[in-house]
Amino acid sequence: MIAPASAPHIPVLLDEVVAAIQPVAGMSIIDATFGAGGYSRALLASGARLYGFDRDPNAIRDGTGMVAEFEGRLSLHPERFSDMREEMARIGVSQVDAVVMDIGVSSMQLDQGERGFAFSSNGPLDMRMSQEGESAADFLNSADEAAIADVLYQYGEERQSRRVARAIVAARPLETTGDLARVVRRALGYKPHDKKDPATRSFQAVRIHVNDELGELRAGLIAAEALLRTGGVLAVVSFHSLEDRIVKRFLREASGAGRAVSRHLPGEIPGPTPTFANVSKAIRPAHAEIEVNPRSRSSILRHAIRTSAPAHERVAA
Repeated sequence: MIAPASAPHIPVLLDEVVAAIQPVAGMSIIDATFGAGGYSRALLASGARLYGFDRDPNAIRDGTGMVAEFEGRLSLHPERFSDMREEMARIGVSQVDAVVMDIGVSSMQLDQGERGFAFSSNGPLDMRMSQEGESAADFLNSADEAAIADVLYQYGEERQSRRVARAIVAARPLETTGDLARVVRRALGYKPHDKKDPATRSFQAVRIHVNDELGELRAGLIAAEALLRTGGVLAVVSFHSLEDRIVKRFLREASGAGRAVSRHLPGEIPGPTPTFANVSKAIRPAHAEIEVNPRSRSSILRHAIRTSAPAHERVAA
């Protein structure tokens, strides 16, 4: 396995991502979720030119050393990856050879208690990747019970979302991650020996809502389609079923897979020309990687090759 130098976390499926992209000197690549620069470092080792995007100002700040290290082959852009098409146009780049996306919260964000992403250490109920806008506390302390229940059900797949939402409203104001974890555990009857903490689903749901993660993913896939040149590679690593479902559906539709055209209806209008081909199956980490990095357990990589067809006119629904 290629090991990134001095990174505070281990990028998952790194060898598989590098194998999918097959970087060589002179390639231009977007790392849409720069984080600690693990993917970028491995891709830069080939001599490629990297454009790193991250809405978290901490990631941009901490990556300045890498910018200097790679002397003009790495630039960092403090933008959401949903805006990468506009940002690349601003700097005069119309097409790239590859786009890699590692969706969801990073290890650094999870491990910094003051960011409020996890209940493993008590901290402010924040969860904002960009460190601006509505926080988790703002949402939970102001939204009505039905809105909270909808978020817990849709983004956390919490079957008892109404019960948890009712408990949250009754316990307001919530100020810390510990406050939220205690309310959820009490509502769901948590026992210390339970295999999985029931608060996990609610934390995931609120985090996804606060950061509009699924909307960002949809918009990011559309932007990648527009930026990739013919033969370019899109590689996406996701960590839970909601994300993977969006990636799988996007690539399925973009590649024309499963499109039913009846031979009995000769006048039927064909669908749009596929914009992606050679779509991979779901690639999961090997047992050896999971042993080294347990957080990789739920990760899935999907990749595909850009065709010469013009990008479709899409709306991120």
